[in-house]
Amino acid sequence: MTALTGAGRYFDGRTTRPVPVSLRLEAGRLEVSGPDLRRDWNGLDLRAEDARPPLMRVGPADTPERVEFSDEALAAALEALCPDLHAGAATEGITLKVTLWSMAAGIALLGLAAFGVPVLADALAPLVPVAVEERIGAATEKQIGYLLGNPAACSAPEGQAALDRLVTELGAGLPPGLHVSVRRSTTANALTLPGARVIVLSDLIAQAQSPDEFAGVLAHEFGHVAARDPTRALIRSSGIAYLLGYLVGDLAGSAVIVALGETALSAGYSREAERAADAYSVAAMTRAGGDASALAILLDRIAADTGEDLAFMRSHPFTRDRAAAIRALAAAAPQPLEGRRPILDAPSWEALKAICAAPASR
Repeated sequence: MTALTGAGRYFDGRTTRPVPVSLRLEAGRLEVSGPDLRRDWNGLDLRAEDARPPLMRVGPADTPERVEFSDEALAAALEALCPDLHAGAATEGITLKVTLWSMAAGIALLGLAAFGVPVLADALAPLVPVAVEERIGAATEKQIGYLLGNPAACSAPEGQAALDRLVTELGAGLPPGLHVSVRRSTTANALTLPGARVIVLSDLIAQAQSPDEFAGVLAHEFGHVAARDPTRALIRSSGIAYLLGYLVGDLAGSAVIVALGETALSAGYSREAERAADAYSVAAMTRAGGDASALAILLDRIAADTGEDLAFMRSHPFTRDRAAAIRALAAAAPQPLEGRRPILDAPSWEALKAICAAPASR
């Protein structure tokens, strides 16, 4: 077999940072090479995840590592080499779609008749396949970019490394595909999208007075990820018909994407969802050894109406009540034996605040 080469991105399954890599398929093996990185995978062990062509995402069945690429010749060669490449994704996709259709039909009739769309959203959100959420999230991120004027991505290496450490510490137990990006903006906000995607607008970092304040907000957004709140918001705002149409082949899904983009920007979660995300933040910050009450400090500052442009908190209601509840949870949480420490050391915090200082990419 003639060797085929290409370029792609490697994900280790633990952090969100992609690594540019070179790919080489020869003699039934896929070699992945990058900075301080080399993998040699048996092609027969590879499995493909659901991805929208021409993108292909593959990795060994027994590890979370993945590479993604858009080389059609390389993809065709892998498919010819490994007859089971799509076995898991295809079978799972068909089964989940059929199951989702059947369960959704019954739940829709009962839910709409008895309780309405909110209960229906709570019932359906856990049934949406993760791969579908990822597709919707990727498309919605583009829509968010459009609505915000396509702000540039910020990824200064030292700042990105500090952000990756925060994501690793605070995101334990979340999907391995958790992806956090920073976009340059004069608005302070954080947005959670389906598919475990979080967008941080850079002024939120600038307005935070300590790394623990920013980390508390980030952990709050991870709470929405864990509860799949963006998918619930999608079903509530767009209706089941749009979602099911998207799941069974409406790949454009324009009505869904536009609606979810607007929903994400408005931070339209219920009081219960916000309280649950706050509790998640307290637990995550406690586990990481940071100040679990730091989010309350930020909330109090906003409730005092100091004039700071923190759109994230202004769009999330009940600030004083939430701050009091966060402090109560933080006080009751078990303290680490080694004592509380800043969630990031001073140099890392300075690097994170300068994540947009380097020339940004789109």
